[in-house]
Amino acid sequence: MNRHGFFRRALDRRAMLRGLFGGALVSVGVPILESMLNDHGNAYADGEPLPTRFGLWFFGNGVRLNSWLPVNQGADWQPPAGGELVPLVPHKDYVSVVSGLNVKTPRHPHHSGISAVCSGGPHLKVDNVRDTIVSTFKYKSVDQVAADHFQATTPSPYRSLEAAVTRFRGTDEGTSFQYLSHNGSLNGETNVNPSEESPQAFFNRLFNMGTAAPLVLKARASVLDSVANQITALEKRLGARDKERLDQHFSSVRELEKRLSAPFAECSKPTAPGDYPDLNGDEQMTQKNQVMSDLMAVALACRLTQSFSIMFSTCGSGVVMWPAGSKDGQHYMNHTEPSPWTKQHSSVTFTMEQLGYFLGKLKATPDGAGNLLDQSSILVCTEHAEGWTHSQDDMPMLLCGKGGGRLKGNVHFRGSGGNCSRALLTALRGAGLPLSEFGYEAGKTTLPIAELENA
Repeated sequence: MNRHGFFRRALDRRAMLRGLFGGALVSVGVPILESMLNDHGNAYADGEPLPTRFGLWFFGNGVRLNSWLPVNQGADWQPPAGGELVPLVPHKDYVSVVSGLNVKTPRHPHHSGISAVCSGGPHLKVDNVRDTIVSTFKYKSVDQVAADHFQATTPSPYRSLEAAVTRFRGTDEGTSFQYLSHNGSLNGETNVNPSEESPQAFFNRLFNMGTAAPLVLKARASVLDSVANQITALEKRLGARDKERLDQHFSSVRELEKRLSAPFAECSKPTAPGDYPDLNGDEQMTQKNQVMSDLMAVALACRLTQSFSIMFSTCGSGVVMWPAGSKDGQHYMNHTEPSPWTKQHSSVTFTMEQLGYFLGKLKATPDGAGNLLDQSSILVCTEHAEGWTHSQDDMPMLLCGKGGGRLKGNVHFRGSGGNCSRALLTALRGAGLPLSEFGYEAGKTTLPIAELENA
């Protein structure tokens, strides 16, 4: 008998519901239910720990340091009045700020910054172009380092999942400027995991729907309909609290389907559903961020993966942050906006609002006795400290989530010019990777940030 007074009926923690949708096999994961847990809700019934998720969340072009940095160091960090981290204040208990660390690898504007903060190693020059270079990552990005560990210890259906919010706007400077998740490329060949920019395509991937024809999609109400009988059978095995959690989970899936669905025009090729096309030439950034965040939360709750990346905007991004009042592309604006750089400040604040939505979604999603943010370690980074100077000293970084109890949260750690790979090492350790060192060549470090870790 468990802590709620009814006899536990053993349920496999890897339970998946499978059915046919438009002739294709679909898989629908279930969240972690009480029937899978021990009496304290902090581990599986067989004693195995709950899964920790590792995430990489990236935005391009840096920040305004005097508006980004908290006014104090140590516990209970506070942003300056009107600062760029104000949108994250509701989630402070889960967010630690890392500042004062530098890129130690050989530098090149943008290229070395993204490689250092995402892989802990140098960029790899592939060629020259115009007045700059073409590059890729020489070593794996941290999401793939985490994926290697998770797949070797607790395999999941997807090795990793990659999503993008704002679209790639074209560049000739290599994979460093287009992609976030890299597999390493010692010989300079393209070896990346592209971020999915289409919410509908991302949804299809999560539920293994393949490329079902539009008429088949139109004829089917929901992927949940294809496993309805299995849902009913599963509910008969559950107690009241598990039924409530299962209903909440599948209601989220159903709501996402409704948001992504669109009527198909008869006898004409329709716009792909859920792609959120531009309105009056403007990207629907807020809407796309919300649906991508919701989809990723469902994927993590379903245990479809333990490692993920979200590229809010690319390295050197040319996205126009119109909700923040910008009319020029972000990269161009960074080089042309005069002091006091108010549009850049507003753009970073808007970006942190979008991160705040994602963190809030994870915090609102139950997982074991806590929530997904309790069980996550998420590294947030950008390739420059400030874009108009191309500075790679005092890199702005965040560690979000409690890492299954490994991370404290709500701390501002300020280093004194140390290696920015220290934040990467700490984030990976927060996800449960048993590492005492991380990084490559000049980016290697043996110093995790102890101030952010629970003993």
